[in-house]
Amino acid sequence: MKITGIELRRIAMPLVAPFRTSFGTETRRDVLLLRVVTPDAEGWGECVAMSGPLYSAEYVDGAADVLRRFLIPALPPSADAYAVGRALRPFKGHRMAKAALEAAVLDARLRAADQSLASFLGAAADRVPAGVSVGIMNSIPELLDAVAGYLEEGYIRIKLKIEPGWDLEPVRAVRERFGPDVPLQVDANAAYTLTDAPHLARLDEFGLLLIEQPLADDDMVQHARLARRITTPICLDESIESAEHAAAAISLGACSVINIKPGRVGGYLEARRIHDLCRAHGVAVWCGGMLETGIGRAANVALAALPGFTLPGDTSGSRRYYATDLTAPFELRDGHLTVPTGPGIGVDPLPEILDEVTTSTEWITL
Repeated sequence: MKITGIELRRIAMPLVAPFRTSFGTETRRDVLLLRVVTPDAEGWGECVAMSGPLYSAEYVDGAADVLRRFLIPALPPSADAYAVGRALRPFKGHRMAKAALEAAVLDARLRAADQSLASFLGAAADRVPAGVSVGIMNSIPELLDAVAGYLEEGYIRIKLKIEPGWDLEPVRAVRERFGPDVPLQVDANAAYTLTDAPHLARLDEFGLLLIEQPLADDDMVQHARLARRITTPICLDESIESAEHAAAAISLGACSVINIKPGRVGGYLEARRIHDLCRAHGVAVWCGGMLETGIGRAANVALAALPGFTLPGDTSGSRRYYATDLTAPFELRDGHLTVPTGPGIGVDPLPEILDEVTTSTEWITL
């Protein structure tokens, strides 16, 4: 499949409400989109890097720079998604940029072949259960109102962002208000250290599905030690950047659950490798989110339809984050999102919305 050229497009997407985590607050998404053009089809990819290097070392300006200077020029004249991976392997890091490029090439290839991404990846379901991530709030009453709203919408699982000073009381309040049967988990985004183990062990009484990334992303050994001191299952997120990292974490006993974010691990092909590895070892996985627009959300929903994704992911409906999504909105139905069945990712950006939110474009000829 010969690639004619690639467009880098920056868009600004305001969030319906500020989203606060232990590392910062977002009010809008500065998103880098890639459009791969071939004689037979066009493909779209979404880079999940944030504006600043807070969640990871990557950030959106850096992703655009490495794509134009190194990654795109390295592509062979004719490339499929597997060839993209081979061509980009010499370049260290920059997994979010690589994932966006791989996704756009894969989307174009699958559109030309009239095959859906879900079918290509090996999906086993036509819909996936949807969870929702609830950011850190200004007060517990505000949190309880937010959770009540999401449960009324039909979300199957609630995830609470936590940090030191906002952990035990919010979790207790949610449990007391909504009862023990609501699937509930927490996400620390690496906000704690091993010295906090006695404090984190106090979460055990709440019957949580898991605690996500409690300690530093580069310390699996400490996570293994923490796992022996608490009964709440540990899920790793930022620590897992490849199938090799997942294998190491499993071997160390650093986790019993893994959150697979395609952007964080370098793409959907690597995400599938991690899924296959975890499934073979009996480790539960779920699909995380990075406040994606409909383009990234469509691909994530396809991934979450694989058989090893046994826990609800952060594949929320479009209106959880955006008043108007970039594509036809993903709507929650009975707590689930429908897996797209059209060619490629199965959705297209709406031209009038795309034009409205675009802040810059750049065309690169191969």
